[in-house]
Amino acid sequence: MRYTIVFQPRAIYEIQDSINYYDEQQIGLGEEFYNELFEYVDAIIINPFYKIHSGNIRVLPLKKFPFVIFYWIDESEKRAYIEAVFHTSQNTDKYPSK
Repeated sequence: MRYTIVFQPRAIYEIQDSINYYDEQQIGLGEEFYNELFEYVDAIIINPFYKIHSGNIRVLPLKKFPFVIFYWIDESEKRAYIEAVFHTSQNTDKYPSK
């Protein structure tokens, strides 16, 4: 059974902000980030049971870009809620919790 992805507002903002940042650094780099991110989102759709970070929050790190996807799942509704797409250099006090 595949899961439906729900992006929370914070995650949408962080994704767009990161795409803009990478495009300012080098044309096409934002698209590269987006493509890698959605490879990992597709993995969550197929199997959302990655490592639990704390409470109900799960974590999936990207390989090329220094980001971590924070999300939680609702097994009864078969949904994964992406709370944040967090740059690893940020203060860990800003990690989402649930």
